[in-house]
Amino acid sequence: MALDYKKCAEEIVANIGGRDNVAQAAHCATRLRLVIKDNGKINKSALENVDGVKGMFENNGQLQLIIGTGTVNKVYDEFLAVTGMTAATKDDVKAAAAAQQPAWKRALKSVGDVFVPILPAIVASGLMMGVVEALGKAIPSFAETDWYAFLDMVANTAFAFLPVIVAVSAARVFGGNIFLAAVVGLMMVHTGLLNGWNVGSEDAINSFFGIDTGVIPTWNLFGSFTIGNYVVGSISRHGYQGHVIPVMIAIWFMSKIEKWLHKHVPEMIDLFVVPITTVFLTALVTFVVVGPIFATLENYVLKGAEWLVQFPPGAMIMGAVYPLTVVMGLHHMYNVIEAGMLSSVGLNTWMPIASAANFAQFGACLAVGIKCKKAKLKTVAIPSSMSAALGITEPAIFGVNFRFMKPFICGMIGGACGAIFGAITKIGATAYGVTGIPGYLTINNYGLYTILLLISGGIAFGLTMAIWKEEADEEGAAPAAAAPAKAESAPKASEAPKAESAPKTKSAIKSNGDDVTKKLVITSSAGEIALPTPGKVIPYTEIEDPTFASGVMGQGVGVQPEEGVVYAPMDGEISSVADSKHAIGITGENDQELLIHVGVDTVEMKGDGFKTFVEEGAQVKKGQKILEFDIQKIKDAGHPDTVVVLLTNSDDYEDVKFGDI
Repeated sequence: MALDYKKCAEEIVANIGGRDNVAQAAHCATRLRLVIKDNGKINKSALENVDGVKGMFENNGQLQLIIGTGTVNKVYDEFLAVTGMTAATKDDVKAAAAAQQPAWKRALKSVGDVFVPILPAIVASGLMMGVVEALGKAIPSFAETDWYAFLDMVANTAFAFLPVIVAVSAARVFGGNIFLAAVVGLMMVHTGLLNGWNVGSEDAINSFFGIDTGVIPTWNLFGSFTIGNYVVGSISRHGYQGHVIPVMIAIWFMSKIEKWLHKHVPEMIDLFVVPITTVFLTALVTFVVVGPIFATLENYVLKGAEWLVQFPPGAMIMGAVYPLTVVMGLHHMYNVIEAGMLSSVGLNTWMPIASAANFAQFGACLAVGIKCKKAKLKTVAIPSSMSAALGITEPAIFGVNFRFMKPFICGMIGGACGAIFGAITKIGATAYGVTGIPGYLTINNYGLYTILLLISGGIAFGLTMAIWKEEADEEGAAPAAAAPAKAESAPKASEAPKAESAPKTKSAIKSNGDDVTKKLVITSSAGEIALPTPGKVIPYTEIEDPTFASGVMGQGVGVQPEEGVVYAPMDGEISSVADSKHAIGITGENDQELLIHVGVDTVEMKGDGFKTFVEEGAQVKKGQKILEFDIQKIKDAGHPDTVVVLLTNSDDYEDVKFGDI
């Protein structure tokens, strides 16, 4: 019996709290995506029993109802008619969903959005810094060579100019001019300012400024005007190397100012007025307001840490909060503590605390890398964890742990446990500057240090494996745990683009469609479906995506492609072509509804590397070429390249067989 689209839409509206409870509505290939104002008004059990709704889940602030390709667009049209809403795009829904999330979640998302694009640079630098520093400690003579100086320069460049890289990325996230942002980032590490890593060193201060007071000079922009003890407009002449949050705050402010100016400054003078005004105001706020706040925080952190490390419970606290000081960019102050310990008692007992904290973040990040299913996240998490093991934690913290928060908290717990063990056993180092695995070069007790690393890293790893769960992918369907429902149809009609020839290079396809489609991969009482692309056939249960593997989208196969081409596996009509060109739906004889989905999570590629040869509504013959794709581009983007072939309404037929038939 055909689905009553209007009734389905009406029942959905009734069970989500009515029109007034919906902020935005859109749909993708298989799901109705809704942003709900008050989730407490949703009748979930009733929604799951609405005829036409095959499953539901919540993800990233959205309520997503699985309805099916070729059907969801019709239900969506009726939904708009029932509610009186206007159509929205997926980006509109994402934006509305983000706005509905708590402020802390939006802040975490911003940190992740800023750091994910720059991870390759800081992961590479982090790993290289760890190796170079370890070699310098292990082979003192090597540390005096030109090779060491060269490698050290290459390795630490990304961290020396981290504020610049962060500024450019933040401008992309906040919608500011990336070149103005680069200027602001460069100001914060200007050579006319004392390197931020030397703020706590009196010798460095005296040498840099040619003084003997050990106090960083200031620029007092408004003279000696004071409010209490604060000199208004006073700028401490030091840079912000190693800082992240102050840079992000500065660029957020810059982006707001720039947008406001573009709206209010006449177009004739916009080019002259907006850039200079934006940079000047941002610089003023950054150095006069943001800078003093973080300078004050640094002093409190330093004094607090110096007092706490005298007691084992205090060491435990510092082991927990150490990663927070990394997030705030305050951790470079600890060199002062370590130098003081070495000069007074000859033993650096702070190093084991820092090692425990860093190695715990390694354990948490490694757990994410092992547990996650998304290839893209795995390729970030594993190298980032290795960098953390070598003592460079920024890639692990900003790229993974802090982004998802639970791994970060698990790391804090592991760090606290390892730090109190180190304090009780009184182990220490004979130098400073290295932690984690390179710490073996300076530690005074290898055995106890090994136990400390195992405690901190092991607890963080175990907790993360137990507590953290990977969220359902934004563009995926329901989680694997979703109960198998009536299978789906192919991608929706309203998403069909015009057939276009994306890459204009000559096709390198060597296979022949008639030959490839001689092999059958799905048979049922409705008919036969052939192999659509040359390659190795695997059961759908082995596809590297929990949704496809669960069968909720229907039964079928995956194909590990040998060539980037898709042929029509049966005669039929193109029911849809996804906007991102990675998925095509075909309706065949006896109402068979087939979904061909190239790769996993490849919707994120937004059509790059895909070329379609058909439009929605076109009639195709078995063996006809309908799509080409770039296997290497998919792999480079960090996605599995498996071609998913599913009979999405397989529940409607008897004796469905699938595999290498």
